[in-house]
Formats: sequence, C-alpha cells, structure tokens
Amino acid sequence: MKEYQVKGMSCGGCAMRLEQEIRELDHGEDATLSYNSGKLKVNGDISLDAVRRILKSDGASLVAIPDGHANGNGQEHSHRRPDGHTHADTHGHTHADDHGHEHSHGGGLAKLKPVLAAAVLYASTLLVDGWAEPPIAILLYLAATAISGYPTFMKGLRNLLKLKFTMDTLMTVALIGAVAIGEWKEATLVAILFGLNEWLEGLGMEKARRSMDALLKTAPKEALKVEDGRESIVPISALSAGDIVRIKPGVQIPSDGVVVEGISSVNEAAITGESLPLDKSIGEPVFGGSLNQDGMLLVRITKAYEDSSLARILHLVQEAQETKTPTELFINKFARYYTPAIMIIAALVILIPPLLLGGEWKIWLYQGLSVLIVGCPCALILASPIAIVSGIARMARHGILVKGGVYLEQLGKLDMIAFDKTGTLTKGEPHVTESRVYDEDRLFRIAGMIEGASSHPLAKAVLKETERRGIRVDAAPASIQNIAGVGMEAVIEGRAYRLGNEKSAAHLALPQEVIEDIEALKAAGLTLVIVSDETDVLGLFGIEDEVREESPAVIAALHRLGIRKTVMLTGDHARTAQKVARQVGVTEAKSGLLPEDKVTAIRALSAEGRVAMVGDGVNDAPALAAAGLGIAMGKGTDSAMETADIVLMQDHLGKLPYAVKIARHAGRIIRLNIAIALGLKLIALLLTIPGWLTLWIAILSDMGATILVTLIGLTMFAERKERVS
Repeated sequence: MKEYQVKGMSCGGCAMRLEQEIRELDHGEDATLSYNSGKLKVNGDISLDAVRRILKSDGASLVAIPDGHANGNGQEHSHRRPDGHTHADTHGHTHADDHGHEHSHGGGLAKLKPVLAAAVLYASTLLVDGWAEPPIAILLYLAATAISGYPTFMKGLRNLLKLKFTMDTLMTVALIGAVAIGEWKEATLVAILFGLNEWLEGLGMEKARRSMDALLKTAPKEALKVEDGRESIVPISALSAGDIVRIKPGVQIPSDGVVVEGISSVNEAAITGESLPLDKSIGEPVFGGSLNQDGMLLVRITKAYEDSSLARILHLVQEAQETKTPTELFINKFARYYTPAIMIIAALVILIPPLLLGGEWKIWLYQGLSVLIVGCPCALILASPIAIVSGIARMARHGILVKGGVYLEQLGKLDMIAFDKTGTLTKGEPHVTESRVYDEDRLFRIAGMIEGASSHPLAKAVLKETERRGIRVDAAPASIQNIAGVGMEAVIEGRAYRLGNEKSAAHLALPQEVIEDIEALKAAGLTLVIVSDETDVLGLFGIEDEVREESPAVIAALHRLGIRKTVMLTGDHARTAQKVARQVGVTEAKSGLLPEDKVTAIRALSAEGRVAMVGDGVNDAPALAAAGLGIAMGKGTDSAMETADIVLMQDHLGKLPYAVKIARHAGRIIRLNIAIALGLKLIALLLTIPGWLTLWIAILSDMGATILVTLIGLTMFAERKERVS
C-alpha cells in the first residue's frame, strides 16, 4: 500500500464519499481515506490520475509523501521523515504534488476568500436593491451565489445525476428550488453561509491535525557521529546499532542508546511526558528524542531510528488518528441513510399539504427546500473526530500513548480496573525484611547457589541478602529445574535441595518451631521463601515489595472519577495480598494466581462490566490481551508498546487518573456534540408543522450546530493548571 496526504477535504462526509468513489476504481477496493489524519492509502497499481480526478471534483488534491520513508516492515509511512511531518518541512517549505504544483498551509484562507468576496457583493446588492432595476439586482445576487456556491453546486449536480445523495446534493437542490421560486436573497445567503460553514469545518479539523503534526515534529533530524576520532553530521536514518554519537548540551538524542562517556541531565518529556530531567551517566540508557540539557555525552546507539522508542511512538500515534471509533462508524452509517431520508421528508413536506390539505404550492415548496438545508449532516459527522484526534494528541504530550480512538472511547467507559501487583502497584524490587535461620552453615550458601541461576525478583532479593551477609557463591548446582507454582529444585554436592513457597516443603514433617515461624511471617504479610533439603528446613526468608508512593493516591483518584471497582491480581499468598490491598486502597484482591488464573479472573470481571487490565507489559501479556482494554506502563519498552492498547510511558501509574479523566471528557464532548447536531435540526424541522421554517433559519441552524460542535471539540486542547503527575 502507498500513502499520500490529501489536502482540501472540507468535511467527514466528503471523505466518506471520496473513499467510496476511489474504491470503485480498478485496484481501489482496499483504499482507505481518513478525514481525521488527511491520509489516503491505496494499492500501488491504482491509477493516480483517476484518483486525482475524483479528489479534484471535490476541491481536494493529492500530495506525494517523499519516497524511501518506510518503516521497519517495508511499508511506507510518513513518520519516517526525520521531522515526522508529511507535507511541509520545519522551515515552512512546501512540497510539490505529483504534478509539481505547490501546496502550503494556506488552503483554508484560499477557501475563505471567495466566501468573503461573495459576502461583500451580497451586502452591496442589498444596499442598491431598493432603487436598482430588478434584473440588475438579480444578476448581482446570482453573481454572489456563483462566487461562493459554484463548487458546491457543480459537485451536487454531478452527484444528483448519479443519484448520489450527499450534503452537496441537498444544497444544490435547495439552491435550484430557491432560484426557481424567486427567492434570490435567500438563495444567495444560503450559498454564502454554506461556504462559510464548510470553511469552519475544515478549520476545526485542521487545528486538530496541526496539534498532531506538532507532536510528530519532536523527532530529531541529524546526529554528530564519531568514527575513528573524527566527527561528522549525518541524518538519523544513516545511524546503525553500535554507532557512537556525541550529544552536545541543548541537542536531542538521535536514537535509543547507552551512555559510554560523560554525565548530564536529560529531559525525557518527548517519551514519558515527565518534565523533570533525569541524571544520566556511563552505562545508563537514553531514549531517542530526549533532550540533553547541560553536559556532553557520548552515546552508543543500540537501535536504528526506525526501531527506536520515539519512532514507534510517533508511528503508533499517527496510526491512532486513522482508526474509526464505534461512535464514528455508527455516525457514518447513520449519515448514509439519514441524507436520503431527509430528501424523502422534504418531498413529503412539499407534496402532502398542497395535495391533501389545500396548502399553497409555493409556500410548501419553500418549506421543503428549508428541510433539505436543515438535513445537511455536517455537524453530525463532525461530532466525534475533532474530540478524538485532540484527545489522542493531548494524551501523547503527557506520555500517554493511545493506539486508537476506539481505545480512547473504551477508556472513558470503564467500570473496573484490574492491576498486577508486582512492579505495578509496588516497586517490583522486593527485599528480605525478616529471616529465620536453622542451619547457618548451609542456608545462605545453598540459597545463593540456587537463586544465582534465577532472574525472578524474589531471587534477586535473596541474593542481595546473602551478599549483605558477606556470603560468596563460587559454584553452580549440578542440576536445577523450575517447578511451576512451587519454586526451584537443585542438586548440590550430591544432595537435593528445594527453594520456594510452602508447597516446596510439602514433603516434610515440619517441627512446631518452623510452623510457628511460617505463620508469624505470613501474619506480617510477608512473602515466604523456604529453603530445605530432603529432610529438614534450613531457613525462611520473609520478603516484601515496597508499595509505590503514588499508588494509594492513584486508586483514590480513580474511585473519585467513577471507577466502581479496583482489583489487585497477584501470585502472592492471601495475607501479603491483603496487606498491599489495604495499603493502596483497592476494592478487592485476588491472590495465589498463576498467569492463566489472571486471565480467568479478567474474564470473570468482564462478565460484570467494562474492565481494563494494568500491568508492566512483560509477564502480564495474557491478562492484558484478555481484558477489554490493556494498559501497560513500560517507559518505552517494546513489550509494553506491542501488547497493550494504551501505554503509560512512565515507570509509574501517576498519569492513569489523568488518562481516564481526559477519555471521559472526550466521551462527554462527543455525546454533547451529537445531541446538539441532532437537537438543533429537530427543532428546526418541528418549525415546518406551523409553516415557520425559513431558508434563513435552516442555514443558521445547520451552521450554528457546526460552529458549536467544532468549538466544543476544540475544548479538548484546553489544559487546566492541574497536577497530572
């Protein structure tokens, strides 16, 4: 598939119709045209001349995206430009379309100029209407109508001949009818206000797109590469894993890497949304797109730019605005039936009163034409996309990556949120709080040898404890195996040892002292690790994982936002789970769960309502996939971005309530916009019953709905001075 930018689309309805016409071309069946992003994706074999003709008929144009900007999968995507922009570079230069014509950001003003010219001519005609000859005034009205309404009239006429009932068709029929009954003034006003209406629609969506473009411009463009002691400036696309780059103060880091020389503070806001810089020194990772602030750094690149965290974020955000939400899909489907229905209603308004009730033909023809104008679905189609694109862009600026509008909608409708414990509600860095030693000679040495072969967080805690006690482990077990849900079993110096939870000592007859110690550690809410041989327990470790400082505040904030149930899912035993649950304030805790048990728990919760799963994106992948909405916190980790529907690009949950708040705000805006779009039209249509509906009222109700829907959608950009963590 090839991708192009489409400029000049005035409304979502236009995009729907253009997409359908392009799909009717040879090789066009898979074409997609997104009004939200202004992107067209087509089969490489399609005739671009035919595509241009279709777009030109609607006043739109095709802008080529430069070749060679493909993602790691070989597919073409505009995000591969180093600046992340698709049709203009950072210096404001314009790029030619396939015929070499230039397109800049002035398209909106170009559409407004004829409307303003027509308005001036219309106002002048009103002044001379009283004393000029009627034919002169009529010609002036027609001239003003033609200046503002000619493109709409011609599009509508073509659609009418093809029996395609679109917004332009409605306006064309209304203009013809108004002129036919001699309503010159109102016909001209309809044309002018409709032109202004279209311009306002395009302006609102362009504002939302520019916000997204500003986000996509965060990508660096060049790097200072160091090779054999020499420095050279290269484009970031030329960097490979292993290259060394020098990062001067005030310069963006070109791609993900590791510091090999220097100390500096780095602002990672482009990735995580965190405004406070982090200190970086030798051996520490850095993200592409981060800003080096005060020191000189030498960085070894670990990923080519197209595989870096920033490139993947920009690509996912760009794709997110192209997905259609259930609300948008419903509105689009509704609009396809709505427009023909309006034409039928208008015909009934024109015919029934004169034929059955003795009404005057001219009066009811006028009423019917007014119904056609009221029926334009502009505001309805615009009810959702501005709010969705604005919401996605706003969240991305705070390091919250939403992979599509559908997930934004789902986030705003959540009833319940389930959380993994370790590394999510807690820091994921357990430590030994208490220990019981029954065989000091063997306990720490055996525990160190077994845990040295494991990467489990609990193993690291035990190893830290053995190191703290000065125990050195020089040998490895002769054999070792993991027993799922139990622990580790190893053969050391010819003897079998076990290390794990209570199940690992199920084969032993435990002395009363050991039983009492086990119960005491469990009562304290500690995670238990037992070390034993074939006959005896060598010792116990009581381990706990410190709760994250922000977790209680996050859970409380979610409850205030209307999340009725928060559930913690953990593999720990019940007492540990209950202790953490009390500390963080979750509604419920489920303990002793294996990964497959977490999936079962998520499915059970899903039967009660809309549920999201929050985890770290690595070991929680099955539960994240099973939930209606998967939310991962991963600070740019590959697994988080691949698994989850929403990614918190920090290593904490601080911004989760903010994400829910914005999603719910977007949902309220969409519902309000739909109510306004349909409500104003319903009120206007009810005016036909007493015969009070006029062309003026009709066009003003349609225009008023569009203006309100656009302005309300743009309120998504308003950032209150609030703490978003």
